Amino acid sequence: MSAFDSGQGQNIYAHYLLDLGQLLKENAMEARQQAQSAPDADKLFQKGRLLAYHEIISLMQQQAIAFGLPLYSIGLQGIDPEADLV
Repeated sequence: MSAFDSGQGQNIYAHYLLDLGQLLKENAMEARQQAQSAPDADKLFQKGRLLAYHEIISLMQQQAIAFGLPLYSIGLQGIDPEADLV
């Protein structure tokens, strides 16, 4: 029996989104550090990776706002893709 079948399904999605958002934010900030400190041979790749995090986090934040979800509920408060991930 899954957590959804046992009656915990209503909260499992909220927990999943919160964990996912927090992990993405942590990984994005790590990607920013790696892009800033990458050697020239790796810099282009690391900047592309950072741009991917920018796109993902920006989209998740936009969708949360469109659905009326506060950013803290998906773990993406306190990060501005335009300022933090470029």
